[in-house]
Amino acid sequence: MTRAPLSLKIAAIGGLAFLHIPLLFILLYCFTTEEKSYAFPPPGFTLKWFGVVWGRADIWAAVGLSLKVASIATVLALILGTLAAGALARARFFGREPISLLFVLPIALPGIVTGIALRQAFGLMEIPFSVWTIVLGHATFCIVVVYNNAVARLRRLSPSLIEASMDLGADAFQTFRLVVLPNIGTALLAGGMLAFALSFDEVIVTTFTAGQQSTLPIWMLSELIRPRQRPVTNVVAVLVILVTFLPILAAYYLTRHGEAVAGAGK
Repeated sequence: MTRAPLSLKIAAIGGLAFLHIPLLFILLYCFTTEEKSYAFPPPGFTLKWFGVVWGRADIWAAVGLSLKVASIATVLALILGTLAAGALARARFFGREPISLLFVLPIALPGIVTGIALRQAFGLMEIPFSVWTIVLGHATFCIVVVYNNAVARLRRLSPSLIEASMDLGADAFQTFRLVVLPNIGTALLAGGMLAFALSFDEVIVTTFTAGQQSTLPIWMLSELIRPRQRPVTNVVAVLVILVTFLPILAAYYLTRHGEAVAGAGK
């Protein structure tokens, strides 16, 4: 095996350090005794801020709203994304490519464009801001994540498996449940986890669709401009990192052997 040149290794290490060292500072300042600034090194260390976070009702209300929105948006994305992938994975019809483009467009557009469009649409339809407006906003990009995972796996699934199932007397639902779903299940689970992580820490679209409600990222954004108890924001940031990192890590392990699909390549 050819080894990578030293310059490439240094560049890779530098890139990883640039991305991850700021996360270490977030963790470090969870324990500082200074509450109004980020002095380095910290003047002292304490676990006080974890207790403060535990006792703040506004934080847990924001966490609850974020979990609720992310869960509902993920369920919607799994249902609609899977149905769309099933319709577009193998079918050939006029307009298929434009329709496929429309499905992936929401995640390609800047979030601020999507947010403004949704806000104007809700205003024109006189829909009041609520949990459901946030869910609809998040579903626009969550569906894309599930769709991309599902359509890629369906295209690797051999059509002969489905044909054999139908020839043996299985109806469409039985074929989906016993043949298709076992082969695309890990892709759907990974897509759902990624969708949940994206929804949980989404800021821009939420800003335009939440009204007076405050999800956890919106709460963090509002707290950053306040000079009091800054380490509280760092503790909450660590919570967000954990909640989003774990599903992404699980999704990676679920899909890293995605080529092992029954009948793939046949």
